[in-house]
Amino acid sequence: MKKLHHAHLALTCTVLLAATATAKETAIQCANLIYGGTHTSRCFSDEFLSAVQRETTIATERRFKSVKLGSDELYKYPFVIMTGESNFHFTKRERENLKKYLTSGGFLLASAGCSSQAWDQAFRREMRAVFEEEKLESIPMEHPMFRTVHTIDRLKLHHAGEDPRLLGIEINDKFAVVYSPHGLNDTSHAEGCCCCGGNEIENSLNVNVNIFVYALLH
Repeated sequence: MKKLHHAHLALTCTVLLAATATAKETAIQCANLIYGGTHTSRCFSDEFLSAVQRETTIATERRFKSVKLGSDELYKYPFVIMTGESNFHFTKRERENLKKYLTSGGFLLASAGCSSQAWDQAFRREMRAVFEEEKLESIPMEHPMFRTVHTIDRLKLHHAGEDPRLLGIEINDKFAVVYSPHGLNDTSHAEGCCCCGGNEIENSLNVNVNIFVYALLH
């Protein structure tokens, strides 16, 4: 009986080690886009990736990978983020690559850091250039996106007074782009970052967890 117990324990350990190795090999990676030359997110927290790992059965790489929007490497990542706080312009190659990526099943989460109006205007302009027909539309709070992991009934702004909404672009009957005109940066978990003088969605950690899981399940 003792030998049988040891054999069972050894088998269990082997299975667990194999599962761990498989999980590491299949962990979902998220790209932090470099766009419009040298623009990139410097204050978007990757804490939501760790939260997904803790709160679901989805294995994640817990750090972003920096990837150029115009590169072929983009297609290695099912989920990408971009944010910023100043005006920018995509190159022709970046526009073409982003459209191909999104229509091929990729997902983009974007937000205007600290509710930057300059970045907001630039992002809306570039989305119009990339998608001439599909437009950013308001995502109702009843959408399944707000129920995937956490139940989110409202978006809480650090400085109240507005009615924040997420916007999106649907491709093949699912959202492939989710955009927030207010910061989803979760700077409380981003070392050396703050939202001084701007605005931010306070429950952004849970919002980002839900969006990430939605993107993978649809």
